[in-house]
Amino acid sequence: HEGNFHFAPGRSYQEAGYHVHDLVPFEDLFFDLSHTINKMSFGDVYPGMRNPLEGIHVTHDVKNIGQYQYYLKVVPTTYQDIYNRTIHTNQYSVTEHFKPAQYISQKSMPGLFFYYDLSPIKVKYREYRSSFLHFLTNVCAIVGGVFTVSGIIDAFVYHGQRVIQKKIELGKFS
Repeated sequence: HEGNFHFAPGRSYQEAGYHVHDLVPFEDLFFDLSHTINKMSFGDVYPGMRNPLEGIHVTHDVKNIGQYQYYLKVVPTTYQDIYNRTIHTNQYSVTEHFKPAQYISQKSMPGLFFYYDLSPIKVKYREYRSSFLHFLTNVCAIVGGVFTVSGIIDAFVYHGQRVIQKKIELGKFS
């Protein structure tokens, strides 16, 4: 499943099975393709979700005419919190590209274009709380690690001090 939506100048109509825009009234004009995307999502938002296009601002030089293209990969997502509330939504990744006018064919036009592709794979996030026993096991592992490292450091210092003491006794330490 794929599709697109776009923002482009001119009156749009269908001709010979193609979606076209009448750009004749705009032939001698420059287009300011600067844009801000305040919010863009494909469904409800779950805690910690990040939509990569939200809050972006692009400033465009009006003499550099072309197409801003955003390629979106939309992935169906299920989020379940610790209270078993479920949110069915979608998340997406994006690749952006600017195509200058010299690379645009006669069938294309200046504007902002969003091409999306729906992924056949679904992502499931499940929030859970660890048990107290799991917490206690982690604390014991940390305490054991601290004792082990301090024991290694103590042995290194002790044996290093003994070697230096023997060299001093033998008169070989300078």
